[in-house]
Amino acid sequence: MSDVPPRGIQPEERPMRLRDALRRARIEAADRSAVVVELRDAEVARLEILNDALDSLFDEIPPQVDLFDRGISQGETPRLWIDMVAHVAMGRDKRIYRFVQDTRSGRVVLAESHDVPVIVKAVIDYVARRLIEREHALVSAPSAVVSKPRRRFPAFVLGMAVGALALFGVALVVAALGY
Repeated sequence: MSDVPPRGIQPEERPMRLRDALRRARIEAADRSAVVVELRDAEVARLEILNDALDSLFDEIPPQVDLFDRGISQGETPRLWIDMVAHVAMGRDKRIYRFVQDTRSGRVVLAESHDVPVIVKAVIDYVARRLIEREHALVSAPSAVVSKPRRRFPAFVLGMAVGALALFGVALVVAALGY
């Protein structure tokens, strides 16, 4: 009898070694992470396009108004921050812009669209509302009342005297009881 297998039947392949399996797994993980990095880069690029479209809006804001701090954060989820509580992030499909505001009761979606002009209009409306809120807060802020500073030294001296007398009284009572 010969060791040649019959036709149609493949000879057994040599068993896979752990080192080969680990190498293959590392290559697959690198391929997946490359795809993730490419998606994140695409998100950042789309947010930069929106950021460039907002340049004219932020050029119109007076320099003494420091409500807005625009910038793209490079985190796990890239975001274009408009101010401390509002940002634009990409939706789950990575093609839709989602303009979101953080509130006490959670996040509120202010606008959602595939189109940059729609999001730019929503950001313009948001900035206008924030500027009006700032004006109202400045108008309704009470003026500072200038009052004469109170003297606190006499109260301090009186408190020290009362405390010393109380300690002296406690010492007399303890001495009289014989502890």
